[in-house]
Amino acid sequence: MTETGPAHTLPQLAALHDATARLTSPGAPFEVVQEDVRGEIMDVLRNRARSLREILVNSFEFGDRESMIFSDGRRVTFAGFESDVASVASWLQREHGIGHGDRVAICGANSYGWIVSFWACLSMGAITVAMNGWWTESEMQHAIDLAEPKLLLFDVKRAARLSSDVTIPRFDLDEDLEMMLAYAPEAALPANHIDEDDAAILIFTSGTTGRPKAAVLSHRSVVHYTTLQNFLGARGMVMAGRGPSEGPPPIRLVVFPSFHVSGLGATVNGLHTGSTGAWFLTRFEADDVIDFIIENKVNIIGGTGTHILRLLDSPRCAEIPPQQVMSVGMGGSATTPEIMRRLANRFPHLDHTMSTGYGSTETGSLVSFAPNWMLEVSPECIGPALPTCEVKIMDDEGNELPEGGEGNICVRSPLLLTEYWRHPSANAEAFFPGRWFNTGDFGRIEGGCIYIASRKRDLIIRGGENIYPFEIENCIEEMAGVIETAVIGVDHDILGQEVKAIIVIAPDTNITDIDVHEHCKKSLSVYKIPAYVELRTERLPRNPSGKILKHVLADGSEAGFVEE
Repeated sequence: MTETGPAHTLPQLAALHDATARLTSPGAPFEVVQEDVRGEIMDVLRNRARSLREILVNSFEFGDRESMIFSDGRRVTFAGFESDVASVASWLQREHGIGHGDRVAICGANSYGWIVSFWACLSMGAITVAMNGWWTESEMQHAIDLAEPKLLLFDVKRAARLSSDVTIPRFDLDEDLEMMLAYAPEAALPANHIDEDDAAILIFTSGTTGRPKAAVLSHRSVVHYTTLQNFLGARGMVMAGRGPSEGPPPIRLVVFPSFHVSGLGATVNGLHTGSTGAWFLTRFEADDVIDFIIENKVNIIGGTGTHILRLLDSPRCAEIPPQQVMSVGMGGSATTPEIMRRLANRFPHLDHTMSTGYGSTETGSLVSFAPNWMLEVSPECIGPALPTCEVKIMDDEGNELPEGGEGNICVRSPLLLTEYWRHPSANAEAFFPGRWFNTGDFGRIEGGCIYIASRKRDLIIRGGENIYPFEIENCIEEMAGVIETAVIGVDHDILGQEVKAIIVIAPDTNITDIDVHEHCKKSLSVYKIPAYVELRTERLPRNPSGKILKHVLADGSEAGFVEE
C-alpha cells in the first residue's frame, strides 16, 4: 500500500461504508431497525432468528450435506444431527427432568458429545454452563457452586479432577454418548416457548479478583453474533465484486475449545450457514493438523496467533495446496504485521486479506472489524463499529469524551451479556447507565474508527487465553516468606505473551523458582503458572498511593518520583 496516515483517512473506507449501507438499508438482507432491548432502544437486525432453536431447525434443510467432520473419524450430516439432538434432548428431559431455565454443566475437551449436548440444552431453553476444561478442582467447584447445575456432563480427564463430594448426577461425554444418541432418535425436538432474552449460555471469564465470573449470553446475543458473522462474509463479497454463491462450500478448521466463545461461535455459525466444521480434537500438533487439512480439503483456516504460527513454522505447511485455502482468520490475540507477512509468503494469493475482529466474551464476541488495509496502515486500528454495535469513549464516571480523547472503550449492543450470573457488584462496576458496558480496554475514536491504546487492566493474553495477574499474585502470596508479588506478561514469539512473576522474599527465606511452580500447580491451571520467576529482596516500585508500578518492572523505566 502507498497510503499513509490514520486508517480513517483511507479511500477504501468510503467503499466499506457504502457496502455496509447497501446491506443494512430497508429491505436489505441485514436491515437494521430499532427495538426495545431490556429497557433500552437500540439497533437490532430485523431478519434474525428469534432463538437458537430456530437456527437449529432451519439447519435441517441442508439434509445430507456434512455438518461436522471430526479428526477421530466421525462424520455427521445435518439430517443426522437432527435425530441426535432430539434423542439427547429427550434423554435430558425424561431421565433427568431438565427443562426450560435449568442449568447443565458441560466440561470436557472438544468432542461430538460436547456439541450435541450443548444443542440439546439449547433446543429446550435449558442453560449450558460452559466450564473451562483447563480448570483445576477448586475452579470447577467454584463454578458448580455458582451455577448450581442439575446435571454434570464431563469427560474422563475432567471428572478425575472433581471431588467425589459433589453429589450432582454426572455422565461421561464419551462413554455415555452412544447411549444418549440411541435413547430416542425418532423423537421430536422440544417445542416450548423460548424468549430472545432467555439465558442460553453461562460462559466464564476471570475478573480482576481472580474468581471466574459467569457471563450470561442470551439467545438474542448469540443469534446476533452469528448473523453479524454472515454480514461480514456478505460485505466482503460485495467489496470484492463477487456473488454469494461463488467458490466451493466452506469447510472450516475448528481448534478453539468449545468452552471458549470462539469455539461456541463455530458450531453455531456452521449450522446457521450450512458450512462444514472440521473439528481437530487432539493436542494441536502442526503436522497432524496439516494432514487433517489436506485429507478433508479444509479451505478456511482459523485459530489463535499461536495456532497459525505453528502451522507456518512447520516445513510440511508447504504440502497444503495453496489454492485450497480460501482464507485464514485469527482470533483471541492481535493480528501482528509479522503474521501477515509470513502468511503472505506461504499463501501469496492471500496477501492483503488478513483481517481482525475486536470483541470479548462480554460483548458477545464482536464489536468492530478491521480489514487488512486498515491494519497495514494503523495496526492499533480495530475498525469502525459493526451494525447494531454502538461504541463510545468514556471517562471513569461514564461521561462521553470528545473525538480523539482517550478513555474507556464502552459498548452497547444486542450482543452484550445480560449480566454476570449472581454477581451484583460486578454488574454495578461493569455497566454505566443505559446498559453501556465498560470493556476495560483503553482507546479513542477518530473519523468513526476505533483505535485501541492498551489494556487498562493488566491482562495477559497467552496463546489466546486471558490471564488476570491478580489471581496468580494471590496464589503466590500464600507462600510463607513471600512479602509481595507482581505478575506481568512478557513477549513470546509463539504464544504472544508468557507469565512472569516478580517475587519479593524475606532475606532469610530459601524459596526457589521450583517451589513457586509446585505451589502454583496445586490451585492454578497449567497455562497460568509462571514461565519465568524472578526472586528479589528489594521492594517493588510503587506510586504515592501505594500501587505497584508494573510498567517500571516490565520495561525498566524510571518511576517518575522519589520514594520517601
